[in-house]
Amino acid sequence: MERRPNVVLCLCDQHRAFETGCYGNTVIRTPHLDRLAAEGVRFETAVTNAPVCMAARSVVLSGQYNRTCTGGVTNVAFQGRPGEHSMPEYPERGRPHLPDPTLPELLRAQGYRTAAIGKWHIHSWPDEVGFDDFVVPRVHHCHSGQSFTRNGGPEFVPPGWSVDFEVDEVEQLLAARSGDSEPFFLYYNLSPPHCPVADMPDEYLTMYAPDEIPLRPNVDLSQPLPNQDYWFKVYRYDFRHYMLHLPYADQLPDGYDLRWLIAEYYGMTTWMDAAVGRMLDALDRHGLAENTVVLFTSDHGDNLGSLGRVQKMSANEESIRVPMLLRYPAGLAPAVAREGVPSLVDVAPTLLELAGVDVPPHMAGQSLLPAARGGRLERDHAFIEIGKSLAVRTPERLCCLGRDASGDLAPQPSELFDLAADPYELRNLAAEDDGGELVERLHAWDRATPWMATA
Repeated sequence: MERRPNVVLCLCDQHRAFETGCYGNTVIRTPHLDRLAAEGVRFETAVTNAPVCMAARSVVLSGQYNRTCTGGVTNVAFQGRPGEHSMPEYPERGRPHLPDPTLPELLRAQGYRTAAIGKWHIHSWPDEVGFDDFVVPRVHHCHSGQSFTRNGGPEFVPPGWSVDFEVDEVEQLLAARSGDSEPFFLYYNLSPPHCPVADMPDEYLTMYAPDEIPLRPNVDLSQPLPNQDYWFKVYRYDFRHYMLHLPYADQLPDGYDLRWLIAEYYGMTTWMDAAVGRMLDALDRHGLAENTVVLFTSDHGDNLGSLGRVQKMSANEESIRVPMLLRYPAGLAPAVAREGVPSLVDVAPTLLELAGVDVPPHMAGQSLLPAARGGRLERDHAFIEIGKSLAVRTPERLCCLGRDASGDLAPQPSELFDLAADPYELRNLAAEDDGGELVERLHAWDRATPWMATA
């Protein structure tokens, strides 16, 4: 029997597609992602199905929509933790989410050795959803002084930067697997470019000059962002500001503004890209690249001031558009896939098909291989769950519906955009267009897509 390919699923955090060289940004430096795109398939219009960390990552591993695999969790649904910033330090025991066989479980059943390295942010521990080995940090975001656990053992704080420690672990794993007869599945998660953007090596912190940063046309520098001082501190320092209020994290540099923030976000992105490069080099060095599938994407994007918004959890392009790159030298020719709207729910079915594993009926996504090979996708649109709202992204339009007090989906769109004519969403057509077929499509999906029962 022919040996199945190895599989590397690499996710970064809060990286919108527009800040990547291979997606057209001429200022940012992402040579390793650009290399991955040149050697593989770049999906032009990929989106998240849930623009927030835990929900999106649950979609990726389950191949199901968020409501079906978690009951609609947005970020932290752990019980007994009241308070605005009650984010737990680690997962909890048990499996209240992801009840059906996950991507790692299905691969492990076919002889794969499975490992997770880096950010986790799933309700259950990795070993409870299919991973043989794992090295994961605390949930709270930081890139220095971060605590980790290996396979649930005692906490430890590695010296230096967490990004470097995690890719060290990746390199060691790939070296160990180079002589194995069994295939492996590596789920490698990078926290950057997610904040804290001030917590990175000086090389990247000062790499980009704020006055050289291009702004998207839907950024209005003449208007301050809502609660701007608070959000700038969250971006720079994350929980060390909003939770711990460390003195240094309650301050901003003199003159700090949105361009400065985005310049630091660019630096974080280039730092993340360098780690991806080390992973790709290790695959080459150990003779693994030819027979290894690598899929790179992000859990969601980041508004960074577009439309006066920050962070994620909105239906606009900056929040939902993510890079999606797929390389498999032994089985896929380099290409740009421009058809349809691939999404995170499609990741698991795509990787299973490449691994020669049957896609189970509980997975709602579709394989992206037809588009990767120059054809068309069976479904050319993607559904996006944003809190209580629901949106559909087609190749040319975006339609979002809210819900009324009883939970029923609204009959009229709250947001409707013609992205072909208005790619920066500057003109909401909802007041003059009832959404027609898009609204019907959303209502039909809402009726047909089950909610997971929750206790």
